[in-house]
Amino acid sequence: MSAQKKVAFYTLGCKLNFSETSTIARNFQNEGFSRVEFEEKADIYVINTCTVTDNADKRFKSIVKNALKKNEHAFLIAIGCYAQLKPEELAAVDGVDLVLGATEKFKVTDYINDLSKNEMGEVHSCEIEDADFYVGSYSIGDRTRAFLKVQDGCDYKCTYCTIPLARGISRSDELENVLKNAKEISEKGIKEIVLTGVNIGDYGKGEFGNKKHEHTFNELVQALDTVDGIHRLRISSIEPNLLTNETIDFVATSNSFVPHFHIPLQSGSDTLLKLMKRRYLRETYDNRVEAIKNKMPNACIGVDVIVGFPGETDELFLETYNYLNELDISYLHVFTYSERPNTEAFDMEGVVPKKVRAKRSKMLRGLSVKKRRAFYESQLGNDLTVLFESENKDGFIHGFTQNYVKVKTPWNPELVNTLQEITLTEIDEDGVVRFDWIQQPEFI
Repeated sequence: MSAQKKVAFYTLGCKLNFSETSTIARNFQNEGFSRVEFEEKADIYVINTCTVTDNADKRFKSIVKNALKKNEHAFLIAIGCYAQLKPEELAAVDGVDLVLGATEKFKVTDYINDLSKNEMGEVHSCEIEDADFYVGSYSIGDRTRAFLKVQDGCDYKCTYCTIPLARGISRSDELENVLKNAKEISEKGIKEIVLTGVNIGDYGKGEFGNKKHEHTFNELVQALDTVDGIHRLRISSIEPNLLTNETIDFVATSNSFVPHFHIPLQSGSDTLLKLMKRRYLRETYDNRVEAIKNKMPNACIGVDVIVGFPGETDELFLETYNYLNELDISYLHVFTYSERPNTEAFDMEGVVPKKVRAKRSKMLRGLSVKKRRAFYESQLGNDLTVLFESENKDGFIHGFTQNYVKVKTPWNPELVNTLQEITLTEIDEDGVVRFDWIQQPEFI
């Protein structure tokens, strides 16, 4: 394939998808392709799809249209979770040439013989049972921080979730390879690594192709903390039943791990947690939050919550709202329940009208604003370290402290990807924190 051929990527969904897109992009570059931004004219457009929400499904067609506007002759490839779950549906979208499932996406360059447009999208997908091997990934060069994939798939059977159908069984990267990838990232000058996966607390299961756990998540955390050159390590989403006291205690005294946890709750009602087939009840969640705050009073805790799940009455929703209102957390990620075929919840009774779902979502988003504001206010006057991002937004540069407080200061390109000591001073009208320098910036 000519070195002049250009390829662009668009990623929908989670941090895991971003890590895989970045790895696939490097594979293209190794084959002689030139990577360009998605907004530019390219010969090939690769769209990494998501199917967690109905909205992600709907966005796919508009992304395809936008790509074809830039180059009507471009070769369009769909990969990712939606491509595994509904390959024929994606292949039927006008302009899509190739659809690759869960096991094929990392071999995408093998499927490109020429770039002639197809009348109908060509599908190469597998039975999800065949997705039983692990492919390591990490993002680099896309953002200030890197997303390091350590685990894939899920063995849980939550009644609303299609991810096990899209990604297969729980399996893990070998510990040695995780450490090698982390070292490679640090050698590129990236200051922060975010651990990601489908169910990262289940790390170690399927590590060498075996179903048992070879290592625990806590052993992974302790091993990563010894890698030279890593300034920050951040745990992404981890199930409350898999976040142990040992891990919390270790993070509290760690060299690199930061005091920030994102812990899915999904509902503050034990009744709904049971219907969802979550592997914990509210008491477990209380214990996790209490354990974190006892060891790290300034820790940031984010929460995933679903509104409008079948059977969620006004009373059960208020139970969730009031529970979250009283809980010592920092922000919410609110998901409006959407029906997903081939899930147990799809056929459940007690369907919540979409207008009611929207109203409840708005209430919880408002609560999230309140919670984030209260958390930021609790941090004013504290001396913290900020890692600055790379975007110039309206003349300002933004960054995040180790406990995930967003700050801003007038744009200075020399601050990009640097760690600086600051004192938080005030919250501006946009809800972002301003600060004073503890010492003048050092560009390291």
